[in-house]
Amino acid sequence: MYSTTVLTDFVAQHYLTVPDPGPEGEPHSHHYEVELRFRGPELNEYDYLVDIDDAEAALSSLSSRYRDSLLNDLPEFETYNPSVERFARVIFERVTEAVTDDTVTELAVTVWEDDEAAASYDAAV
Repeated sequence: MYSTTVLTDFVAQHYLTVPDPGPEGEPHSHHYEVELRFRGPELNEYDYLVDIDDAEAALSSLSSRYRDSLLNDLPEFETYNPSVERFARVIFERVTEAVTDDTVTELAVTVWEDDEAAASYDAAV
């Protein structure tokens, strides 16, 4: 199985909407790092798993959308608690719409909200 990984980072804000979230219920910032790991059993005719330019364009679009935003105000988080786990799923859905290489069979998205805490979402594409 082949894999290709690309990374980006940005600062965004959120607040948790669960009962009794403590200080996490107040708006606060995180320096998020997003890792996309594309996987597949074969390479394309150019010996690539994924077009790295497309993957980097998807990351650039993500960074532009979320940088300096309050996640709670965005439609993709409406009615959802904007946890790091939910954020990983949202990013997965956006990336699979943007990067459509036939050789990619799986995508894993890991979102680090600081140096010690991360969440991932991965599935077949």
